Amino acid sequence: MYIYKYLAITLAFVSVISALNNGLGLTPQMGWNSNWINSYYLITYSWNYFACNINETVIMETAKAMATNGMKDAGYVYVNIDDCWAESRDKNGVIQPDSNTFPNGIAYIADYVHGLGLKLGIYTDAGTETCAGRPGSFGYEQIDAQTYASWGIDYLKEDWCNTGSNQPLSRYSIMSQALNATGRPIFFSLCDWGTDNPWEWGPTVGNSFRTTGDIKDNWASFMNNLNLQIPITSYSQVGGWNDPDMLEVGNGGMTTTEYISHFSLWSILNAPLIAGNDLRNIDQTTLSILTAPEVIAVNQDPLGKQGALVRSYNGGLQQVWAKPMADGSRVVVLFNTDSISADIQLEWVDIYVQNTATMTVRDLWARSDVGQYTGSYVSLNVPSHGCAMLKIY
Repeated sequence: MYIYKYLAITLAFVSVISALNNGLGLTPQMGWNSNWINSYYLITYSWNYFACNINETVIMETAKAMATNGMKDAGYVYVNIDDCWAESRDKNGVIQPDSNTFPNGIAYIADYVHGLGLKLGIYTDAGTETCAGRPGSFGYEQIDAQTYASWGIDYLKEDWCNTGSNQPLSRYSIMSQALNATGRPIFFSLCDWGTDNPWEWGPTVGNSFRTTGDIKDNWASFMNNLNLQIPITSYSQVGGWNDPDMLEVGNGGMTTTEYISHFSLWSILNAPLIAGNDLRNIDQTTLSILTAPEVIAVNQDPLGKQGALVRSYNGGLQQVWAKPMADGSRVVVLFNTDSISADIQLEWVDIYVQNTATMTVRDLWARSDVGQYTGSYVSLNVPSHGCAMLKIY
């Protein structure tokens, strides 16, 4: 047995750096992203659902689905357009949407989305071109920020393709200042794939920052992105969140059990809950995972302390992840990465509770109390690649 202890699980956690003071990101963002990745990167990165096949109809139909299928009520608010929306710049340098796929312009979509009680996000790149070869924001940060604000944009994701020898902190700072100068609250999501340790400086310029390469819809990719969070959990904080990439729930590459683990762990990590599936044709099982109220409440807890791996054993195949909550309780995910089912034991000492204490254990997926226990609790027969998500209070 070996034990991991990270500052993120302690109640005396002290932020490493001051977060960007733009009043946004008080809890991790929740929404949907159309997500595009250049086919050049397909072997390495995620294609997700829509790829470059986005247009105003897809975005508006998705927004309508989110507003009516229970996701908006569950807390999902951002409808984000990824790469491939931009076409060119006019003689004044103002970026222009693709006239074929967005013939009515972006402000038209923003008005529609706002009318549903949702918010609209858009994509740019810190380089000269986006990953898809569309116009980037390099040298146009101020004019782009003002343009986005005039359109009614609420969220900006800035990628890191075609940036040459530039440094992420420098370029992202320029856009961050430009966004704040507009006077419009615009959530700023940084995406340099964790290549320059953005967790060390990201909170000073953005509200979230990618800590990994793009996720794929398979178990190995999910586990890779999860494991990369283990040493950096102490950097996430209110206003500036570690981002291990979007959710793959519902895209078909993993089992329901694996998707439940994916959603449970992203929730305890305070990761952004950004769906990447087709919400227009969502099945009930996927919807029930994405809208699980007590699991989402863990992610959205106002204390804002990211969960951490506090114990693992049997060669790391069984894991205990935990985080403190604003109400004084603890939430744990007992995670079985093995190929067979396993019993996983939680010791109160893992979560800084005296082993003589009697605590109530609540199953957050079942939304019911399991019972009261003293010193420890064992979750029996946790399925392969499955988990138990519990609140201890």
